Amino acid sequence: MSGDAQSDKQNVIVQNPWLETWRMYVKNKTAVFGLLLLIAIIVVTLFAPGLYGVNSYDIVWAPFGLPGENGFLLGTDYLGRDILAGIFYGGRATMAVGLSAACCAVFLGVFIGALAGFYGKWVDTFLMRVTEFFQVLPPLLFAMVLVALFSPSLVTISLAIGLVSWPSVARLTRGEFLKIKRLEYVVAAKALSASNRRIIWKIILPNCLPPLIVSATLNVGSAILFEAGLSFLGLGDPNVMSWGLMIGSNRDYIFQSWWAVTFPGLAIFLTVLSVSLIGDGLTDALNPKLREL
Repeated sequence: MSGDAQSDKQNVIVQNPWLETWRMYVKNKTAVFGLLLLIAIIVVTLFAPGLYGVNSYDIVWAPFGLPGENGFLLGTDYLGRDILAGIFYGGRATMAVGLSAACCAVFLGVFIGALAGFYGKWVDTFLMRVTEFFQVLPPLLFAMVLVALFSPSLVTISLAIGLVSWPSVARLTRGEFLKIKRLEYVVAAKALSASNRRIIWKIILPNCLPPLIVSATLNVGSAILFEAGLSFLGLGDPNVMSWGLMIGSNRDYIFQSWWAVTFPGLAIFLTVLSVSLIGDGLTDALNPKLREL
């Protein structure tokens, strides 16, 4: 009976890999906390602005209003704008840039890394030289140049961050393809005259997903920090409120209104922390060696 039970358990794992991944994930309490925290942040940034009813650009009270003064929970900034409303509205832009920039980086990195790892030879050499060229460029300086050339907007900021973030994804994808393309089932697919496109995108890539999912998750946190840095330097979209823009516009008045910088910074910290905890949890959950423990 014990042998049958063990066999049934293995069959469940094979037939439901994502269910097993979720089972491993929920065992990690800090990862679950990170997921719940991120869900709470997303829900707040999506729905709270409509419920709160205060626009982030409206001047609602005297400048440098203390937290709690006149009913404004987090106070007002140097112009008299509500900090809490800014955090609600700014979260939308910050999260949108983080997700879109991460998607851009993963798309470019997976595409280039897959071609380099699968075809090898001169294709690999050429694409890796291109990857190394982008890797040696100073990321912040390169992103600043791109944003300045094409005018600051959420789209240009997302593309700029994606263009400086894809090389690490490309190298990771290349390494996975070099390892997997030598396995028996890939060799069998080639022997059966499967097209290269099918082998790359339908056979090899699905088996590369675990490390790529983790990389994509961590890229979201990096993109959020990158966007905050660009906005802090004045390269954010001035027409769209974001947490980085709030910190940058109030940095000259930090001694007069510390709350105008502290609370947006805390929002960025909690968001990046939640993404990092999720990434750590996925690293463990997607590790097949840990499933046997």
